Amino acid sequence: MSFLLALDQGTSSSRSIVFDASGRIVAMAQREFRQIFPHPGWVEHDPMEIWASQRATMLEVMAEAGLQARDIAAIGITNQRETTVVWNRKTGEPVYNAIVWQDRRAEPACAALRARGMEIPVLEKTGLRIDAYFSGPKLQWILDNVAGARSLAERGELAFGTVDSWLIWQLTKGASHVTDVSNAARTMLLNVRNNEWDEQLLSSMDIPVRLMPRVLPSSAHFGETSADLLGAPVRIAGVAGDQQSALFGQACFAPGMAKNTYGTGCFMLMHTGERFQTSQNGLVTTAAAQPSTTPQYALEGSVFIGGAVVQWLRDGLRAISSSSEIQTLAQSVPDAGGVMFVPAFTGLGAPYWSPDTRGTIVGLTRGSTLAHIARAALESIAFQSTALLQAMNRDVVASGGVAVTELRVDGGACVNDLLMQIQADLLGIPVVRPAVVETTALGAAYLAGLHIGLYRDLEALQGQWRADRVFHPTLPAAQAQERMERWDQAVRQATTK
Repeated sequence: MSFLLALDQGTSSSRSIVFDASGRIVAMAQREFRQIFPHPGWVEHDPMEIWASQRATMLEVMAEAGLQARDIAAIGITNQRETTVVWNRKTGEPVYNAIVWQDRRAEPACAALRARGMEIPVLEKTGLRIDAYFSGPKLQWILDNVAGARSLAERGELAFGTVDSWLIWQLTKGASHVTDVSNAARTMLLNVRNNEWDEQLLSSMDIPVRLMPRVLPSSAHFGETSADLLGAPVRIAGVAGDQQSALFGQACFAPGMAKNTYGTGCFMLMHTGERFQTSQNGLVTTAAAQPSTTPQYALEGSVFIGGAVVQWLRDGLRAISSSSEIQTLAQSVPDAGGVMFVPAFTGLGAPYWSPDTRGTIVGLTRGSTLAHIARAALESIAFQSTALLQAMNRDVVASGGVAVTELRVDGGACVNDLLMQIQADLLGIPVVRPAVVETTALGAAYLAGLHIGLYRDLEALQGQWRADRVFHPTLPAAQAQERMERWDQAVRQATTK
């Protein structure tokens, strides 16, 4: 029983990966599912499709690896965060589609919270800004807008969860309604100083506490799968939101270590240890994956549209037929030809927090081609991530710490060598890609293995981390600064109404 099964439930697909004890990938299966856009700014998923796709990949990966339930030491789960599901406790049926983290419909509710002076209590208790990005306002919207939902919730007949809770409910056939602290910390409802649901915050959004799952450390006993799912029960022993899981999978256990995940969005986290530090530069404080009950924190910046800009070029403009074509197209020109692409399709996240901004392309001339736009789209991912690290460094230095000296990277887009080199050039520090880029799933597997004793301690996990390639900056610092100033100008143009 030295294999670990990681369920990686993402924004556009569900994956299952089997790792051996050394962290090597044994087998992997993946399935995409529908993205639902009922109105501009709204993004939904069908929770039953999420579960069906995740279940299918579990069965596929077990068959591909030639393993049975008795071979799996434990299951770890990592998931898209903030995405909100509400279901009936008796039937297990969702009362509405899952409202995805990218969805902006709850902005009016957030404006009402700000008008009532809730910004300081939310910041001090959760480390977060009031924003429709987080789960609490989404949950409030469902209770206020789905017929009968509020009365059912008040009678204790409904359950709320982020995607991890939804999957655990399905895996255990309703035996476990739980979450981990890293996911709970993204709801805007958890006091991260004591890891408990906060009465004031729940009341401010009119959310009954009976809806809420039990909060556990990230490495804990979350339940067992039903025997008929894999042929025998398997322990669920590790859970973390995707970004905290990636931080853990990158072995960033010490204060000052940072990683950036390049997925649908981009998410940069820097570990701050047991210190709760609020940002003065547009970042949020969040709970890191916690191997024990001792609170662990991180500074985080979120880019709403990262790799999704490449998906838009493929699906929206039909400029490319597959995402992998973007590097070749972008490399066909030496630079973006003065074109700047601000991909604010769902507003701008950290450090700008401008929910009403929309996607903007500036600097077009008669000489601009599709290749220039593709290059600008790729560069936009690096520009936004650089703005995050600069904000993070300002926070850290102001509090007496040391600026980040290297950035560990992961996620699907980190395999793009051109993007990683652009990123290193803009940051002025090495960008390090690990040997195993599936660090989000690996983090969940490590959390599960740690709980069951497969790994002795964090030092043993640190020893397993390996670099694949280091991208060193080649652009003079003055030129990098000039490029960032041009990016800032493009952002100002995009945000001007």
